[in-house]
Amino acid sequence: MNAEVSEPLILVARDGAITRVTLNRPRAINALNTEMFAGLAAALDAAAGSNAIVLDGAGERGFCGGGDIKQIAFGGDPRALFGAEYLVDYRVSASEVPVVALMDGIAMGGGIGLGGHAAFRVVTERSRLAMPEARIGIMPDVGGHYLLANAPGRLGEYLAITASEMGSADAIALGFADTLVRSDRLDDLRAALAAGGDPAATLATFAEPVPAAPLLAVREWFDPIADAALQAVDAVADPVGATAALLQGLEASPLPIAAETAAIVRGMCPVSLVVSVAQIARTRAEGLDVAGVLEDDYRIVPRLAVLPNFAEGVRAQLVDKDRNPMWVPERVADVDRDEIAAILAPHDAGQSGLGL
Repeated sequence: MNAEVSEPLILVARDGAITRVTLNRPRAINALNTEMFAGLAAALDAAAGSNAIVLDGAGERGFCGGGDIKQIAFGGDPRALFGAEYLVDYRVSASEVPVVALMDGIAMGGGIGLGGHAAFRVVTERSRLAMPEARIGIMPDVGGHYLLANAPGRLGEYLAITASEMGSADAIALGFADTLVRSDRLDDLRAALAAGGDPAATLATFAEPVPAAPLLAVREWFDPIADAALQAVDAVADPVGATAALLQGLEASPLPIAAETAAIVRGMCPVSLVVSVAQIARTRAEGLDVAGVLEDDYRIVPRLAVLPNFAEGVRAQLVDKDRNPMWVPERVADVDRDEIAAILAPHDAGQSGLGL
C-alpha cells in the first residue's frame, strides 16, 4: 500500500510546551494540496495553548517543494486551492502561538509561504530556498512579493526574474529567514523548545554564525542596471515597458554576467516576468503588508493559472521535463498591455477577496 495514502498528510503531535506540525508527503518533497491545507488549518486550531508551533517537513529532501501545481494545471479549481493556501499562509504569519519554521533542505514556492512568514524562520546548511514561479507561467505568490519587495536593493527583482536559489546565508541576508542552525542539531532544538521557555532565547542558543551571503555581491552589477531601467519607466504604470527596459539593460551591459543573466531571463514566461515586476513595484510603492500581498495574490494568480502558459510551464518542467516551454508570446516586448491590465485589474463582478 502507498504510504502517502495510508498515512496522514499532516502529522500533529503535542510535545511538552510545543505542538509539532509535520508536512508528511516526503516522496513529493511535501508538495502541498487542498487536503494538506485543511489539515494545516486544523493543526493551527489544535495548537492553541502551546508555547510554540514547530513546523517541519518529513523526509530527507526538504521542508516543502511548493504547491502541488499539477492539481491546478490539470483540472483543479485555482481559486479554491489558492484561497485555501493563502489563508493558511496568513494564519501562520498572524498566529498568536509563534510558529517556528524549520526550513531544512528544499523550501520553494508554497514552502516559502508557510516558512517565510513564520515568527521564527530557521534554515540549515542544507537549505535551498527559491521562488521559481516564472519558470511555470505564474508569479511568485504566497505573499512572496512582500519578501521580495523588502529584500536589499533590487535583489527582489533579480530573484523573481531569474528564479535563482538562495542558500542559508542568502536567505537570512535577503530577509527570508532569521536563524542558521546545523541540521544535525534540529532534534535537540525541538527538544529544547518542548522544554518550554522563550522560543527566541532558545533559538539563540542554537544559532550558528552566518557566513557571507553570495547573492549580496549581485547588487554591485545588477542594481545599477535595474535602477536605470526601473527609474526610467514606472513599473506600476507601464509594467511591460519597465520589464522590457530591464531586460534590454541586461543585454546591453558589457559584463558577461549580465549577458548570462539575460539568457536565463529570456527562458522565463514573459507574462510572468511582467506581472512579477509590476507587483514588486506596487508592494513597495504602497507599503503593502503580508495580508495585502496575499489579497493581491488571490486576485491575480488564479487568472494566470487559467492561461495556456501555466499548463505549458507545468508540462515542460514537471510532466515531459523537456525544459523547453513554448510561451505565448515568446518575448517580453510582445506582451499585450491590455492583457496585463486585465490580469492586474480589481476582482471580477461577484468575486470577493480573502477578507484579511
